[in-house]
Amino acid sequence: MNLLVDEGKHPEALLALENGMTFKGRSFGAEGEVFGEVVFNTSMVGYQEIVSDPSYAGQIVTFTYPQLGNYGINEKDMQASELSLKGVVCHDACYEPSNWQSVISLPDFLAKRGVVGIEDVDTRALTLAIREGGAMRAAISTTDTDPVSLVRRVRESPHISEHNYVADVSCKEPQVIKPAQEVRHRVVAVDCGEKAGIVQRMANVGIEVTVVPWDTPAEKILSYDPDGVFFSNGPGDPETVPGVPDTVRAILGKLPVFGICLGNQMITLATGAKVEKLPYGHHGGNEPVMNLLTGKVEITAQNHNYGPVFPTFGPLVPELSGGISEHPDDLLEWSRMRVAPVVKNERYGRIRLTHVNLNDGTPEGIQFLDVPAFSMQYHPEAKPGPNDSAYMFESFSRLMDGRDDYLAIDVREGRRF
Repeated sequence: MNLLVDEGKHPEALLALENGMTFKGRSFGAEGEVFGEVVFNTSMVGYQEIVSDPSYAGQIVTFTYPQLGNYGINEKDMQASELSLKGVVCHDACYEPSNWQSVISLPDFLAKRGVVGIEDVDTRALTLAIREGGAMRAAISTTDTDPVSLVRRVRESPHISEHNYVADVSCKEPQVIKPAQEVRHRVVAVDCGEKAGIVQRMANVGIEVTVVPWDTPAEKILSYDPDGVFFSNGPGDPETVPGVPDTVRAILGKLPVFGICLGNQMITLATGAKVEKLPYGHHGGNEPVMNLLTGKVEITAQNHNYGPVFPTFGPLVPELSGGISEHPDDLLEWSRMRVAPVVKNERYGRIRLTHVNLNDGTPEGIQFLDVPAFSMQYHPEAKPGPNDSAYMFESFSRLMDGRDDYLAIDVREGRRF
């Protein structure tokens, strides 16, 4: 096998964090130097989907699973045509994968795409540092391996919130994805960094999707005469993406609206509610989330560092919130009571909390009761991850059908899609 990357001839590489920690290792993938925000992903499989996810733009991704790349890279699981992440960190990279679909090894794939990687890193220690110190600025370098110098330069590097990464990863021109089956609905998807698997999941339930750039104005979106509008996942700080909350605001109440991840945050900002940065975010395929409408727990795939602050949507409506009139300090109280609380929002009336993360009590889904709209913070298309939440695409179709019970779908029904 001819390898672009020779396993035996790696230059030394250094990973440096803004808190002063450094990790020596070996280069894999492209050589060079990158700066970005370091996060960790707990998925055991699906590294190809992760490295090709546009939501990782501006970030250095640490994989907690010890070996990376052992089934290679195939031609069908790419979530975007280009790689947008800054770098990759792992403990042990595989150079000779074994899988009938593999066309190239992960190190060679990263080298061809210009993505810098570092292996031989104690990823357990690194993950603990991120858990304790939060997502932070970092760098991987094969050119500056002096710890003092690289830490200093990391501290001088820009924060991820200083750049609009959505503009970098969004499509440049509209494109149409047609379903193989009869068209049930036509939707405009605002591409803030959309994964290919999301569009395919919508097509699988009979939705024809017209994907448009992130900064497409509401008037243009409405001119397509769609049955609904979708706001996609994407990278970075939602506050650095100008105009999209205004677009959401101009469409809410006119057409059914669905949002995922960054789209959920854009919908949140459109209501006047707040979005916060989580300490180290959710990145992986094993986050437990309770659907408060059904009481069922879904194991979900997630990739975000920001999320809504539910109490900022408005005051509770006690008669629709189990008699509770004050927001509890911990949203896990709603999962314990099996209550989906409702608030009164100044702009859009009643908004219900539908999903809660059972690890940290963060809000994972909202439903508007007075306009046709809903959104969630996780990735229901499962690229990679479990299929427990795949019913959300059928839910969107049912919302466009005008059904009130569109979210009350058993997780087992969603797995059929």
